[in-house]
Amino acid sequence: MNHTTTTYSLQAIAKHSQKVTDLGGRLSWVAAFAVLIALVYWLMWRAWKKRAARHAGLPALPAVPEEPGEPLAELSGRYHASTTAGDWLDRIAAHGLGTRSLAELTLTEQGVVVHRPAADEFFIPAAALRGARLDKGIAGKVVPEGGLLVITWLHGDQLIDSGFRSEHPAEHAAWVAALERMTSTYQQEGAR
Repeated sequence: MNHTTTTYSLQAIAKHSQKVTDLGGRLSWVAAFAVLIALVYWLMWRAWKKRAARHAGLPALPAVPEEPGEPLAELSGRYHASTTAGDWLDRIAAHGLGTRSLAELTLTEQGVVVHRPAADEFFIPAAALRGARLDKGIAGKVVPEGGLLVITWLHGDQLIDSGFRSEHPAEHAAWVAALERMTSTYQQEGAR
């Protein structure tokens, strides 16, 4: 074998050889990243538990009556959250009120039935209604102006805003009008 052939063989090997990776260094970076992700999730879980504890004094949600009455209006869409009234970022975590879900709302003479397949259903009695409005945001959900139906109601001694978005947001205005009529009727009866 001559010198030229040996030189070309060594050059060919050098061109195709990979550098040996530092496996220990890579594994330590992966482990550090996994610990960081676990820490972030643990902190989020802890914050959610603290939020739930802050609203722990909230009484159990009203159960849906066996005979809620004849439906006056129905709405299918999404339940986004319930917050402390007037503070659209203070999500209430107690009793599943902070759990987003698909929702079906039914308005009856007795109140509003909130059926959530992914969470507990609850009932807002007509006497507890304090108003309704169109809004653009609630606890982590922002939509175009008027794209959110917000129902204000009294639960225990806590005033709550619950946000819903219909599959057809044009329905929201009719719901606001119906809820405002119901609210004013009950306030007038309570004043007597």
